[in-house]
Amino acid sequence: MLGDYPLKGRRASEIAAHIEQGVSDGQLAPGTALPPLRDLAAELGVNANTVAAAYRLLRDRGVIETAGRKGSRILPRPALTTRDQIRVPVPPHARDLSAGNPDPALLPDLAAALAAAAEAARAEPVLYGHPLVDPGLLALASASFEADGLPGGPVAVASGSLDTVERILGTRLRPGDAVAVEDPGWSSLLDLLPAMGLRPAPVRLDDQGPLPDSLAATLDEGARAVIVTSRAQNPTGAALTAARAAALREVLAGHPDVLLIEDDHGHGMVDQAYHPLAGAGSRHWAVVRSAAKAYGPDLRLSVAVGDADTIGRVCGRLRLGAGWVSHLLQRTVAELWRTDAAPVATVAAVYRARRAALLGELAVRGIAAHGESGLNVWVPVPDETSALTALVQRGWVAAPGARYRIQSPPGIRITTADLRPEEAPRLAEDLAGVLGAGGGGSRLV
Repeated sequence: MLGDYPLKGRRASEIAAHIEQGVSDGQLAPGTALPPLRDLAAELGVNANTVAAAYRLLRDRGVIETAGRKGSRILPRPALTTRDQIRVPVPPHARDLSAGNPDPALLPDLAAALAAAAEAARAEPVLYGHPLVDPGLLALASASFEADGLPGGPVAVASGSLDTVERILGTRLRPGDAVAVEDPGWSSLLDLLPAMGLRPAPVRLDDQGPLPDSLAATLDEGARAVIVTSRAQNPTGAALTAARAAALREVLAGHPDVLLIEDDHGHGMVDQAYHPLAGAGSRHWAVVRSAAKAYGPDLRLSVAVGDADTIGRVCGRLRLGAGWVSHLLQRTVAELWRTDAAPVATVAAVYRARRAALLGELAVRGIAAHGESGLNVWVPVPDETSALTALVQRGWVAAPGARYRIQSPPGIRITTADLRPEEAPRLAEDLAGVLGAGGGGSRLV
């Protein structure tokens, strides 16, 4: 189990510290099995309850995971450098299609909205004790959630989708708990979970979203929460259909105590209908919508609706820390929501045309790819490194699929947000040359 690393300590805190030191020094690698409680207690000459307390400390700190009869193992250390910061270098004059950003030309001009927010602040300054959510933003968000058929509930405002998801998970879960996530899935989320001491449990998906049988199996194995992307899934572009949402609601109905989080970051820039999962019987749930893709990544704001207890915990914890999200920012987003001159359908049509241009050119060349919605196209490949290297040599930079995968097959992500349709034939031709006659793969799962 531990090889030549001798464990020491008489108290729980000493035993835990010694194991954690071994992990920090690299002497205890991820996956290393720890001795059973009674075996280690006998070796150290302490009570088994002392070892149990030490293991509990390590689990709560995200150092180990405990899996019943399977015992305890060292977890991978939380990432110090996030996956998104590990990028393929972009040579001079190469086309960077790896970033995942919206097209700046399709984002609204912020000047008028910022000016309106500043004027509102002059007329009514926000001071300590002010409500957490700006009334104008609250009205818009509540109306939007109601129009999409979501159950009524309070609304919280936080600093972007990931911040909101982290706060929601923190209301219900403890280190060591498993969270069902899409595979491939959002790289930032896959980094966040181990940083919180949580375990990502992969769920397979296709173009219509998570596969019901895969989600059911993951929940049956004990996952305490599930996070589903409603549309514009990153990296594959998957979008829930009405039929798939119904099947997933049926699975969730059998697990009412599982925390459900729906990530609808595509709201405001996609034209696929929204099909809610909330209301299937989940006692604790939340739906999160972000301003980043529709109005700009620097607008660090998201709104979330959910059950009263979960949202109440999120807001209560927010008051103890950050206090609130700036009402200048909230009023800016509310003004954009009210007055944005580019209708959602117009922006969504541009993004759809750019995705479709590349998908069509790839299909002509026998390359199956995925991109039902959003800003990206996912291309399965036999080998990511060779495909990325060869593409760079042809003047294209894509994102490595390893950023987004747990167990799913290899692939690369191509951001089509600002890919002009006239560029698609050359990119497809170059990708066909890279992949050869086999045309890569077609499987998401």
